[in-house]
Amino acid sequence: MKDRSVGSRLFDTVNYSLLFVFAMLTVLPFLYMILGSFASPEEFAKQGLVLIPSQFSLSAYAYIFSADTIMRSLLNTVIITLAGTAINIVFTALMAYPLSRRELQGRRTIMLMVIFSMLFSGGMIPTFLIVKALGMTNTLWSLLIPGAISAFNLIILKNFFQQMPEGIEESAKIDGCNDLGILVRIVLPLSMPAIATFSLFYSVGHWNSFFSAILYINDTTKWPVQVILRQVVIMAEGGIGDSSQMNEAFAIPPQSIKMAVIVVSTLPILIVYPFLQKHFAKGVLLGSVKG
Repeated sequence: MKDRSVGSRLFDTVNYSLLFVFAMLTVLPFLYMILGSFASPEEFAKQGLVLIPSQFSLSAYAYIFSADTIMRSLLNTVIITLAGTAINIVFTALMAYPLSRRELQGRRTIMLMVIFSMLFSGGMIPTFLIVKALGMTNTLWSLLIPGAISAFNLIILKNFFQQMPEGIEESAKIDGCNDLGILVRIVLPLSMPAIATFSLFYSVGHWNSFFSAILYINDTTKWPVQVILRQVVIMAEGGIGDSSQMNEAFAIPPQSIKMAVIVVSTLPILIVYPFLQKHFAKGVLLGSVKG
């Protein structure tokens, strides 16, 4: 094997250096947030900006867990994420599979309507009026039903289903399996990489969503954790719920409160991500259009 040229080595050095810089720009804010949440109140009061705390403290976490606001909102978010993701996957698969069959009448018209919905939407006020007319305000259903199907994910999943060999489905029909049985017993098991990828897309979207809860839910006990986080960040106060439930002995700077709440609200989805990461490239590329 010949020695690499000076230009090739220089290119690799510059490339790795730039990648390292970009990686640090991405990682450092997370490290600052995590380490800052463990800083003591005295250190935050003196310095204001704490990169590496000299004395670790759990005061901020003790403060936000002194009331049940955070735990209740986390439970709401978990319910919304699990139920919402299940609804998204079921509805998306049930619509994508028929649209992937060329013998379906009106298939092109339905696809044009789906694409049209990607470019134009009814808007916030008509959507709110529909949710209100259906009686879903102040319920978790208002966060699950309106966005049950993503047009973009639907198109990709449809293309994925179209690439499956038709012989498999024909063999199943000869054995007496109907269309729903083919979808459940054959198509979905063979589509697990794509299903896992879209499940993560949907779940991250539900976990980070807060605007719909602000619009449709007035009951604070049903708020997801991202709405609580928004309240803490914007108001820059220690209050994250019913102040009567808080321990008045705590005098924590608002900055450490915000960092602790961000860590608590971000950590669960970061723990789930590595388990589904391996399906990303395979799942998305299998649903792409081949030239």
